[in-house]
Amino acid sequence: GTGKGLAAHEVHRLSPRRNARFVGVDCSSLPATLIESELFGREKGAFTDARSTQIGRFELADGGTIFLDEIGELPLETQAKLLRILQQGEFERLGSPRTMRVDVRIIAATNRNLIDEVRLGRFRRDLYYRLNVFPIRMPALRERPSDIPILTEHLTRKLGKKHQRFVAAIPPAVIDTLLAYDWPGNIRELENVIERAIISMPGSTLDLLEALTTEVADGPPDAPTNLMIDVERAHILRMLHANAWRIEGPRGAAQALGLKASTLRSRMRK
Repeated sequence: GTGKGLAAHEVHRLSPRRNARFVGVDCSSLPATLIESELFGREKGAFTDARSTQIGRFELADGGTIFLDEIGELPLETQAKLLRILQQGEFERLGSPRTMRVDVRIIAATNRNLIDEVRLGRFRRDLYYRLNVFPIRMPALRERPSDIPILTEHLTRKLGKKHQRFVAAIPPAVIDTLLAYDWPGNIRELENVIERAIISMPGSTLDLLEALTTEVADGPPDAPTNLMIDVERAHILRMLHANAWRIEGPRGAAQALGLKASTLRSRMRK
């Protein structure tokens, strides 16, 4: 919620590559079994469900920019292939012996400490040094309070239009309240707060109507009772918290619990 994606778009827009594609990839949302084919593409018949040839994201971004968000979520095997692209600009589609070359700018983002990930053996050291050419730190919203009034005005106009609510004024007291808050969820949380205020305001003056509080606890919740269903729920929440709320993959809660991801989702719904 600090604006990493927006910054990546601006780097692309202000560069000589601006007339080529900008391709964004959320590495944390790609299923572990499909990461490689999504990034590098696949040939028809490369695996059981591959009924057609698919162009990968790197091929799609040739000549332009690819933004790898949450790159710390990539499996080690995929990291090795990414390192090859960085070093040589080469890769193969899944199921193809033909080497392809691309010319792309790679912008990577993460909310993890990659040095710690390297020490823990979850991120390749050589890939880290290849990526760490020109680091840009995105400051948290609490570190730039002067942005809050400007963002509030912008978001009020944007969200007022979305919900067809005219906001005539933003009282100074509202701005003071927003400035006094710590914003652990950064700009995304600010947007949610303003949208909630616009939906619920009785007139045309922006009013928060409720106190700003941190809704997410620092640690996993305890089981409220000794009923088996509550104990299971609390244990699942602990494992999700311990695995950064990731369900699938080598660092997911499902593997930590010894369950299939589909089984864990079923129990979560229950």
